Amino acid sequence: MKKIGVYTSGGDAPGMNACVRAVVRTAIFNGLEVKGIKRGYEGMISNDIINLDRQSVANIIQRGGTFLKTARSQAFMTKEGRKTAYDNINKHGIDALICIGGNGSYTGAKKFYEEHGVPCIGLPGTIDNDLYGTDFTIGYDTAINTALDAIDKIRDTAHSHERVFIVEVMGRNSGFIALDVAIAGGAEGVLIPEDHGDWNKVLNHFNNQKRRKKSFSIIVVAEGDEQGGALILEKKLTSMYPDLKIRSTILGHVQRGGSPSARDRILASRLGSEAINALLEGQKLVTVGIVCDKVVYTSFEHAIEGKKSVSESLIKLAEILSI
Repeated sequence: MKKIGVYTSGGDAPGMNACVRAVVRTAIFNGLEVKGIKRGYEGMISNDIINLDRQSVANIIQRGGTFLKTARSQAFMTKEGRKTAYDNINKHGIDALICIGGNGSYTGAKKFYEEHGVPCIGLPGTIDNDLYGTDFTIGYDTAINTALDAIDKIRDTAHSHERVFIVEVMGRNSGFIALDVAIAGGAEGVLIPEDHGDWNKVLNHFNNQKRRKKSFSIIVVAEGDEQGGALILEKKLTSMYPDLKIRSTILGHVQRGGSPSARDRILASRLGSEAINALLEGQKLVTVGIVCDKVVYTSFEHAIEGKKSVSESLIKLAEILSI
């Protein structure tokens, strides 16, 4: 193995640049050449592939997003598209790939290996923290701190106007972001896909006369919760409690942006470097994660199919602290 390709795929996450930087510099340290594939799988198909060296990744560790860009590729979902991608990476002499992304990105890499035998190491880059095989994903810590900062500001307005605010956070079909920011932000309720009794807990909060004496409340909801998003919940609660002043806020993609936190920079750097080590060890189709502060390898199959759930103890803690 002499030359590797690195790309970011799927949704962007703070820390992706730090991860690419670590991949490039660790590869060069070990005598490997590095190619950057722009816009993920779409860039493979369009042959948007560039040389990366030490200087290419200078002054990017603090930047959010991904300087390699990212895109979702419909063409790569076809056999013809994957063949074109394979032909292009062959032209550049790329022997192996490092994919920074989520489940969809892993699925594409697995299919690519099965059809064309290109070794690939996956790195967990998503703010949702829902990938199996690692305690934390790149971008998660920054996202929860961004959401927490917004909730702290919303709390000021909620207190001033004596309102109930429903705050919707990202997370796709998982409640990691919502649960963490609810606890850290002192929310009076949290709705997440993993807790099927959360709606009753919220209703108990509003039905409890002692709790109703509070002049304001913050309810955090994960975008994938079965009860619906913030706007739907606002209508539900307004019809049930017409005496309350209820407002909703959707934080949206602001959670994906911004300079990565120190924790995300360190995690991304560590994972990026370990991806090169995995390739040098002869690994071909694994993801690299950190579990209990130790590096672990997880097969793509298990990383894609494995289920990662929020802590039951944290769900209970959120309920206790909301009284």
